[in-house]
Amino acid sequence: MALLACAPDLSADSAIPGRLVAMGDLHGDLNATRRALQLAGAMDTANQWIGGNLQLVQTGDQLNRGDGEREILDLLANLAQQAERAGGKVHVLNVNHEIMNAQGDLRYVTPEGFRRFNDLPGLDLSQPTLAELPAFARACAAAFLPGGPYARRLAERPLILQLGENVFVHGGVLPEHVAYGIERLNRETQVWLAGQGPFPLLLNDQNSPIWTRVYSQPNQPVDCERLARTLEALKARRMIVGYTVQTDINSACEGQLWRIDTGMAAAYGGKVQVLEITPEQVRVLKAG
Repeated sequence: MALLACAPDLSADSAIPGRLVAMGDLHGDLNATRRALQLAGAMDTANQWIGGNLQLVQTGDQLNRGDGEREILDLLANLAQQAERAGGKVHVLNVNHEIMNAQGDLRYVTPEGFRRFNDLPGLDLSQPTLAELPAFARACAAAFLPGGPYARRLAERPLILQLGENVFVHGGVLPEHVAYGIERLNRETQVWLAGQGPFPLLLNDQNSPIWTRVYSQPNQPVDCERLARTLEALKARRMIVGYTVQTDINSACEGQLWRIDTGMAAAYGGKVQVLEITPEQVRVLKAG
């Protein structure tokens, strides 16, 4: 494991709840997921939690483009239970690809990805919306439709998470999202996924927290003033985003922004890297 100290002169951040590690997009690659979890010091080679009181954040896109979606979801759920018993925490975000699956948009599911949901018990395959799909896609669709077994699991997660002075989101939080209400949007999305309320229309906006690339477009300047206004409104110090593939984890706006999607999944062929945040420093951990 290689370490790259990216901000060694940070003053102590008493608001950080212990050691934090953030992982970017996984996109159905179970092998990359396991490597990232091991790199983070969260899990051993037997899929057992070794992180103690580590706070682990995965910034979404567990689904699509790879075959191991179900296994990744189950692994993260199992680790979350283990972490709770050890005094740690696994936080997993819902983002665009999780929402797309729940909306019935399965265009990025692989043939093997569909097949791995076929033996899932308790699926309601009689829903009228499923009749419009080819037979091979119905089990997967039923698992993720609002109120389905995996949708109910997603309903336990946020879109946006703030831990101390750190804001974790897939695309980005903008001032208008703060005005709308972060907890409001989280709650509305969770209610919809549980099958108990309407779809939050804000999520379809190209500048929603799960779709915007305003902070992460390669070779384009970041609107640091806009970011600063958002962080000030949230009383936060930094924002950590995924979604847009970077060659390496990197920062902008004097460390107020960290971009952690390195395209580690096989669909992209990128590097396995994670971001560690402690009261002393922020640094990138790189797989050797």
